Amino acid sequence: MAEEQKKETPGVNIEIDEKIAEGIYSNLAIINHSTSEFVVDFINIMPGNPKGKVKSRIILTPQHAKRLVQAMSDNIRKFEKENGEIKDHEKQPIPMNFGPTGQA
Repeated sequence: MAEEQKKETPGVNIEIDEKIAEGIYSNLAIINHSTSEFVVDFINIMPGNPKGKVKSRIILTPQHAKRLVQAMSDNIRKFEKENGEIKDHEKQPIPMNFGPTGQA
């Protein structure tokens, strides 16, 4: 059985199993939304290969999506304060016909 790690958050006990703790590499995210949810597909696409594979899909309420953006912005600000500005060297075209398009 996989070993589980525990993380303590004020008022919340969160467990993460070994497989999830390894993480999944993603170098592209596609975000779609309806009136009730945001869908974030994390994709791994290799250079020179026009085909990528969705590695994980996360579905969030609009409120959680906004909190995620705020938390990411805060962490990026802290990272750049310690390590310098993150430069975006490549501008990849993003397919616009990917993912869910209907209302939930």
